[in-house]
Amino acid sequence: MTPLLDHIKNQIRANGPMRIDEYMATCLLHPTYGYYTTRDPLGVQGDFITAPEISQMFGELIGLCLAQTWISQGSPQHFTLAELGPGRGTLMADILRATRRVPGFYEAAEIALVEASPALRDIQRETLADHEVRWFDTADALPDQPLYLVANEFFDALPIRQFVRSDTGWRERQIGLADGALSYGLGPVLPQPALSDRLKDTNQGDLIEDCAQIAPVLQAISSRVATHGGAALVIDYGDWRTLGDTFQALRAHQKADPLTDPGQCDLTAHVDFEQLANAAAPAKHTRVTPQGVFLERLGITQRAQVLAKTLSGRALEEHVAAHRRLTHPAEMGNLFKVMALYPPTKLPPPGLDP
Repeated sequence: MTPLLDHIKNQIRANGPMRIDEYMATCLLHPTYGYYTTRDPLGVQGDFITAPEISQMFGELIGLCLAQTWISQGSPQHFTLAELGPGRGTLMADILRATRRVPGFYEAAEIALVEASPALRDIQRETLADHEVRWFDTADALPDQPLYLVANEFFDALPIRQFVRSDTGWRERQIGLADGALSYGLGPVLPQPALSDRLKDTNQGDLIEDCAQIAPVLQAISSRVATHGGAALVIDYGDWRTLGDTFQALRAHQKADPLTDPGQCDLTAHVDFEQLANAAAPAKHTRVTPQGVFLERLGITQRAQVLAKTLSGRALEEHVAAHRRLTHPAEMGNLFKVMALYPPTKLPPPGLDP
């Protein structure tokens, strides 16, 4: 038995069944045994790979999208260039490289990373060693000034709660013990006012997910964008008004049982973009757009063709495969979605519709 599994079982024995969000938070961020606090989970040797690690084109286009938005909003002389959950810092490094030649952008940017993992902060510090960077624990600590932000695969790791509709109301899915092992169960029917709108599109036995942490994070970002200017790009897997169980674990790039080896697997859930949109005020939000469509609108195929001219053999094959993985509907192109926040009086960022 691992130390974290032992800890979780003792918590359940002492306090009763554990909510899904409490379990996720414990597994991912326990100060001693948590998944993110003890390792670098990214890359071929890790448990999953994100778009910036697949190809430099992703970060380059994100950077130029933010830079064009900055120009269209009058090129403010001081602004925060931020990322939520920046992984190894690869995306921010690509953004900075791509925007270096945009007149004034590089000099006006104050780089900010919102990162909870000490292990990943150390790697980000190495990746961005040539830049002055500030780290923050939460989005609401970001400076009160124009904000140009990207959140790529950040919201999927926020803890969720799960509820199953019964004939008399909502029962919360919980984690308890059965024959000494972690096991799912259902709590009693309790009032859930926040879920009243989901009665219209669900039936008895349906499972829905709710992420309470979305609203405070979005509102911290939205208030800065609406008040001071800027934009925020949210890129994640999910869809509008999710339905069903999307709670999942990844280990060594393979799906795993979320209740097996807590602290040793990445735990995520699909993002409900309707929840993001509902929390976007006072900023406006764009329509939800598939990642492949967004990247094609920004010119990823043209960029891929330019880079391909310098490649051959295996390097060229990997480059073509990376372009396909980012954009093709059968891969990340449709699974991942993009939505932006922007000021009410301004145009949305390039590649997205109001």
